[in-house]
Amino acid sequence: MKPLLLASLFILLYTVGSAQVINGTITDTKNELLPYSSVVVKGTTQGVSANSKGFYSIQLAPGNYTLLCQYIGYRSVEKKITLEKGKNIEINFQLELQQYSLQDVTVSNNGEDPAYAIIRKAIGKRTEHLKEIKKFTADVYLKGQLQLRDYPKRFFGQKVDFEDGDSSKRKMLVLSETIARYSVEEPAKEKVEVISTKVSGRSNSFGFSSPQIISFYNNTIQVGENLNPRGFISPIASTALSFYRYKFEGTFYENGVEISRIKVIPKRKYEPLFQGYINIVENEWRIHSLRLNLVREQQMQLLDTLVIEQLYVPAENVWVIKNQVIYPSGKIFGFDFFGSFVQVYDRFNLNPVFAKKYFDNTIIKVYDSANKKSMAYWDSIRPLPLLTEEALDYRKKDSLEQVRKDPKYMDSIDRKRNKISLGGIFLTGQSISKQKTRTFLSFEPLINTLNYNTVEGGVLHFSPTWSKRFDETSRKSLQLTPYIRYGFANQHFNAHITGSYNFGKKYFNSISVSGGRRVFQYNNAAPISSRINTYTTLLYENNHMKIYEANFFRINYSAGVGNGLTLNAGFQFQDRFGLQNLSDPVSWKNIEGRSFTPNYPADLTNAVMPRNQAALFTAGFNWRPGGKYIEIPGRKIAVGSNYPTFNFALTHAVKGFLGSDADFTKWRLSVADDLDLKLGGKLSYRGSIGGFLSAKQVFIPDYTHFQGNQTVLANDPLSGFQLAPYYRYSNTSKFYATANVEYHLNGLLSNKIPGFRRLNWFFVTGANLLYTQAGKNYYETFFGVENILKFIRVDFVQGFETNGPSPRGIRISVPLFEGGRE
Repeated sequence: MKPLLLASLFILLYTVGSAQVINGTITDTKNELLPYSSVVVKGTTQGVSANSKGFYSIQLAPGNYTLLCQYIGYRSVEKKITLEKGKNIEINFQLELQQYSLQDVTVSNNGEDPAYAIIRKAIGKRTEHLKEIKKFTADVYLKGQLQLRDYPKRFFGQKVDFEDGDSSKRKMLVLSETIARYSVEEPAKEKVEVISTKVSGRSNSFGFSSPQIISFYNNTIQVGENLNPRGFISPIASTALSFYRYKFEGTFYENGVEISRIKVIPKRKYEPLFQGYINIVENEWRIHSLRLNLVREQQMQLLDTLVIEQLYVPAENVWVIKNQVIYPSGKIFGFDFFGSFVQVYDRFNLNPVFAKKYFDNTIIKVYDSANKKSMAYWDSIRPLPLLTEEALDYRKKDSLEQVRKDPKYMDSIDRKRNKISLGGIFLTGQSISKQKTRTFLSFEPLINTLNYNTVEGGVLHFSPTWSKRFDETSRKSLQLTPYIRYGFANQHFNAHITGSYNFGKKYFNSISVSGGRRVFQYNNAAPISSRINTYTTLLYENNHMKIYEANFFRINYSAGVGNGLTLNAGFQFQDRFGLQNLSDPVSWKNIEGRSFTPNYPADLTNAVMPRNQAALFTAGFNWRPGGKYIEIPGRKIAVGSNYPTFNFALTHAVKGFLGSDADFTKWRLSVADDLDLKLGGKLSYRGSIGGFLSAKQVFIPDYTHFQGNQTVLANDPLSGFQLAPYYRYSNTSKFYATANVEYHLNGLLSNKIPGFRRLNWFFVTGANLLYTQAGKNYYETFFGVENILKFIRVDFVQGFETNGPSPRGIRISVPLFEGGRE
């Protein structure tokens, strides 16, 4: 396929080279510019779009043509032209507002607006139009740009500086163009081949390369990923009449086809609904064009407004999309932004013949040198003329990129960025970069380096991270993190170092090595962070964290092999030492009837762990069947699939190896996925099974542990239990099973509660279950509210234990308090 694509590109460039240029401006009768209007060669899908200033440019071979100019809400205009070899011409278009005829309007006996009869017929034809094109190929041009019109001087205490030498408030944040071949075959095969792509000021980057035809023939419309997790209801969805009101605004004719204009009005606020206009082709009951918008009060997040424009044109016996433009705008934390994302489709082939295995697990393929095209190439091939500010942005940022490669400039920027600040030292952390060598050094803030526990007393730990990228385009990078820890009360000094190296041409590979002396929690997965344990110890006399020391060595290797499969293997050796509580631990508050618990899991043992050694070999895989990839020159990037993720691990402790006392074999298999229920919300689940195949000698750190929680701050809801004690259910059983299920309503029901719906908070509910062969079974249910300030979640949880207590409590998820697990 690649030679054919390159041949097509050669022919296209040859044609361009021998073509004549037609350009001009498109305005209305008041000389107001009509942005992104469409100019097509009548009888074909070949054409271009005007830019946001109404200027268009198209290249055609000498000959006779009829150009058709269209803009939503305006009467289309045709002009016949003759192109002579060697002569470029200017053709301007002036469009009149569309006049809508109401002569044949008949109001039904019940007073229903005629729009409803048209919409019912469009809904009846929805499925047919959704599936009528079984396969196609098309050339597509994508351009995205996002601009600022205002921004604050400081953000979270840091000066806002774009390092471009320009102090004006209006800035082009992102500007990107892509030309690609888009191929589709139903029911679910897609492939994008990127011929050329460009990002302003980033010569090694790849632009927006994934066409998204927003089909309003679908019941729900997903625009982006975060605007509304449920999606938005199409004005011609099967249930649309329950959500929208419609108003008939007349008909007009275009190329002999009668088209009805319908105003779309949401029935209720705080529902995921559009408002605007949709034009329906009479008798065929298909979409001709539309202009629909979303606002915050229709359950849209992050943005203030979003406008979608689409224009369809006839091709053979169907209609295909010609233009799609999305206009986002909003204001977040003082950053006032707006933009446009344009897609122009051309040269549709509705009967393509695809080579065998053409559709594979690569959904986007970027060809070599796609991002190395010259500006002359782009000027000759883009179907959408650049705006003046866009052309200026390219020149400015491409020049600035060259300046930034100068060693002196890099040094000056490094000096500016690397200035030490008190806020960085104490609160946010500090980083030091050296761009010439692509090396970075980062430090945690001092507020994170001091903790307290009942074994070490005050604990000071320091763990700077040094990293290096070997080049800008490959995966090769190296990271080193030394870690030193000192307990002021027990006067123990621990230090270890971890190094990781990432590499791999096609697929991601990594190897990590760690060794030294370290403090571990009995559950090495660290169910409670040092920071949270400090609060609970000092304020409530709850020393939940149970720790030991070990001399250790660990090596892990992970290799992607394609098809969503990653293999991993590792070895770890630990020489472990149990630790005692201090004789008189400190607390800030003496709570009557409560005292510190011993520094060992009292649910599992009544004594401190004796010294022991364990040599552990682990092998396993992570597999997501049907894994899809984006392929760029030299590597592939996994982007997920429609199937669950499976994870398997087998751990074997070899008795006698390096003096190992441990002797066991255990296994674990898990499956996890997120199910998009559209308007119904999202269902997330994670299940696991496992156990010990043999358990001749097992020490507590090697038990099967579960992520419990005994603080008000929640743990990961899909991998733990919110009310379970940290070690009560740890075991060496031959078999166990867990299930974690969450149902995120994502605005369902909560948008029906007056007053509450204005907050845009969402309900979430679910259950967590644990079964062990030893008979220690536990489950809990919960109901909560999430999306509070966009990132806070509060749950009420009710737990149940077989023949045991039934705990209940509140759990709060606040990402700010996560981290600090050592």
